[in-house]
Amino acid sequence: MSKQEISFSNRNDVTACILCSRNCGLSVEIEDNQFKKIKGDDQHPFSQGYICQKAARLQHYQKKHADRLTAPLKRQADGSFKEISWAQAIQEIADQLVHIRDTFGGTAFASVGGGGQGNHLGAAYGRQLLYAMKSFYAYNSLAQEKTGDFWVNGRLFGSQACHTTEDVEYADYVLFIGTNPFQAHGIPNARDTLKHIKKDPNRTMVVFDPRVTETAKQADIHVQLKPGTDAYLMSAMIAIMLRENLYDQQFIQKHTHGFDEVKQAFLAIPIEEYIQKADVSVEQIYQIVRDFAKAKRGCVRIDLGIQHTLNTTLNGYLEKLLYLLAGHFGQQGTNNLHTMFIPILTHTDERNPKYRRTVHHKMFPISGFFPPNILPDEILKAGEKRVRAVFVDSCNPLLTYPDTAAYEQAFKSLDLLVVVDVAMTETARFADYILPAHSQFEKWEFTGFNLEFPKNGFHLRHPLFKAQGNTLSEAEIYTRLLEAMNVIPQQFPILSKIAEKDSAKTAYLAYFGALGVSFAKNKKLIPFAASIVYRTLGKTLPNDAAATALLLPLCMQYAAQHYQAVKQAGYQGNRLNLGVKLFQAILQQRSGVVLSQHEYADVWQLIAYKDKKIRLAIPEMFVELAQLQQQSLVPTDDYPFILFAGERRSYNANQIYRDPAWRKVDAEGRLRMNPEDASEFAVETGQTLQCISEHGKILVVVELDEGMRKGVVSLPHGYGLRYRGGEPIGPELNRLTSTQHCDPLSKTPYHKYVPVRLERLDA
Repeated sequence: MSKQEISFSNRNDVTACILCSRNCGLSVEIEDNQFKKIKGDDQHPFSQGYICQKAARLQHYQKKHADRLTAPLKRQADGSFKEISWAQAIQEIADQLVHIRDTFGGTAFASVGGGGQGNHLGAAYGRQLLYAMKSFYAYNSLAQEKTGDFWVNGRLFGSQACHTTEDVEYADYVLFIGTNPFQAHGIPNARDTLKHIKKDPNRTMVVFDPRVTETAKQADIHVQLKPGTDAYLMSAMIAIMLRENLYDQQFIQKHTHGFDEVKQAFLAIPIEEYIQKADVSVEQIYQIVRDFAKAKRGCVRIDLGIQHTLNTTLNGYLEKLLYLLAGHFGQQGTNNLHTMFIPILTHTDERNPKYRRTVHHKMFPISGFFPPNILPDEILKAGEKRVRAVFVDSCNPLLTYPDTAAYEQAFKSLDLLVVVDVAMTETARFADYILPAHSQFEKWEFTGFNLEFPKNGFHLRHPLFKAQGNTLSEAEIYTRLLEAMNVIPQQFPILSKIAEKDSAKTAYLAYFGALGVSFAKNKKLIPFAASIVYRTLGKTLPNDAAATALLLPLCMQYAAQHYQAVKQAGYQGNRLNLGVKLFQAILQQRSGVVLSQHEYADVWQLIAYKDKKIRLAIPEMFVELAQLQQQSLVPTDDYPFILFAGERRSYNANQIYRDPAWRKVDAEGRLRMNPEDASEFAVETGQTLQCISEHGKILVVVELDEGMRKGVVSLPHGYGLRYRGGEPIGPELNRLTSTQHCDPLSKTPYHKYVPVRLERLDA
């Protein structure tokens, strides 16, 4: 077998799950180009054999289902699609993009997605298209979930690229706020970790959630607060900490600025009034704060429960103040910062005038991303400078972004809509061109979320299957587009020749030297480094690993920045070649690698401020804190229920599973509601109601759940798909949500606080 060939015969192999940020290692049995058996990979350096039920059913993703795309498609005048060649598709799209750019400028183009569904390697290539179009409009799903958090990090730690993690597995006292790791995962080996905490009498688990979740059932204390009151409760908890002198004075003095301003702002909080707004026990909250503050190793884990509800950005600030004031930071078992191998986050501080804003909403990027909430308006309402062309990659806005009707209208009005995906999604059906990509297991891929500390990992997934049909990897698709747009030449003869002769033995010095000379001569090529390296150095890598070539300079950069930590992870080398050694290990270790082994004290070096101190006071958040007094949380007569839209359950997963046969349970995506509420409508489990918001209505199948608070109902995400072009299966959530119902600063949608009413069908 030559070095460029990959064996796709029936065999056993290893890979990683793609369904959440943990990316647990999988040991797989392959037969007839699909998964036959899936279990945990004991050799994986982090998950060590752990697996959940979602990963165990990944065969429903890879198998050749009816919606799999196998050839480029072009929309015809009658709305149908016709197969065309790659050459035709690429050239026609390139010509239209160049025309739109040269006629209307950079504001006419937006990219949406990139990085979804386990697609992270391709996103690095897709980002280049923005530069080619002279655009800065990058919309993605992170920007409807986490950008409030990123913004707060920017203020606290000096850069929006600073990202926090938590040592749940080592903590004595854990606060889970708005998260259900039993179902959502997000922490190492989630169910095992929860079990260990539950069994240990010296450890305490507190869950804040309006529903009795699977995690809440295992908790020592469950605080079943009213929806939307998280900001009230957390600000009251901080006020208690300050009034009773429970904060860590030594930590604050040594590591922070702005404590006095924080103290002043929070001492004005009416503690008991705010706890009562949350409808929970005042005494219990006082006790939790005291125990958390006094804990030797305390940490806080949050998720979309507080990031998709009222006061999104403020919630992120309050959550971080809880552990920072208590001094639960920078040690084992606390919250920490971590290194970032893949630079998915940038620092785009809106106070800097160089970061341009959108035309209609005047919205700024956070960490380089724009929120999907505003995109329909930027297409429909921005006049001559409106968005006219959209490139959607690994994303399904028609189902996953707020206000489906607005997105349908906006996408219909575009001059050009191109979708890159593995399946005929609801969004793809609106496209002018559909470009079929390799699946995540038919190509080289990795996770962009290496969230561990002090030991940080990375897993490069090798191709497991022969690519189906006439599909291409994103690296190839975007590189061909750049070539067709005449942004980069089709050949780099000198670079290619040097790449062929250069090797790891010489640390690729000649190649990168020549690349640097090329960039010095033509600075316009710098933004397209990924494709240039792919076309030149990439061709010399074994097993068709060309797309991974961009990892080599990242390895060099990471090894230079964290030299000691990389050495402590066991890599042999000097400052010249350590990054190359790391790259070689990544390519070779099929079960993933430990990138670096830090000390906990290294956390302070990850703070971006020059003095390495945290800035506790954020004036914008003090304003929002003061405004809580005026906020109304009283449901209206028209919409008396609060809907949690997008609950994570055992068998839902970000819409990567198209075939509904994968679901063992909950095929309809049922509406969970309290039995007392259900009795008012005289409905039982399995019966149907109408769920109506100010914005739209859908039919829902009821499931009685005693764990729901009265007045609260929930629906899962991942449903509403029109498999094989049929009727939607399960709830189309975003028929109910609005682009306007969102956080004032980050524009994050309030999916966990949607006022609705329920009606019988015969009403």
